[in-house]
Amino acid sequence: MNAETRGRRGAGEKGSGGEGERGRRGAGEIIVGDETGKYPVNETFGRISEPPAPRVVRHDQLEVFELSFKAAGRIFQLTKGFPSDERFSLTDQVRKSSRSVSANIAEGWRKRRYRAAFQSSLNVAEAEAAETQTWLRFAEECEYIPKNTANMLIAAYDSIIGKLVVMINNPDPWLLRGAKKSQ
Repeated sequence: MNAETRGRRGAGEKGSGGEGERGRRGAGEIIVGDETGKYPVNETFGRISEPPAPRVVRHDQLEVFELSFKAAGRIFQLTKGFPSDERFSLTDQVRKSSRSVSANIAEGWRKRRYRAAFQSSLNVAEAEAAETQTWLRFAEECEYIPKNTANMLIAAYDSIIGKLVVMINNPDPWLLRGAKKSQ
């Protein structure tokens, strides 16, 4: 750490990120808290560190899990209004695939010891999200749900798929320490 980076968390040192931490004073820097008093602010350059990211311990703390879980709940509510003759086809299919996204994220989270197993579970979640989008298009085409509702849910699943692809392509930050690279 040199005089240029002194006092900045995330620039060569790990800060605790604790509540009320105001940073360290570097050579010639005056550091005070921001308007909340939580994050270091250099009077010349403004905020010099971002709020610390909370540590994700459980799968249900993942944003992608929360989004998929809420979307599945919305789909369940919508499918209550589907015709009874769709009960064992479209209704079941869209409910199963939408729930499977969250379930596979949870399964993958518990497989973080092995990169390939983690990525595989997330790949399944991604495929289930795409399947859900397809069933939503069928529901729209059959006029079981309005076009704007279908588009809103399909856009939500686009976001979910995007987040999953990022995790699949860059799994290392999510893996457990000492995770095995293969298998």
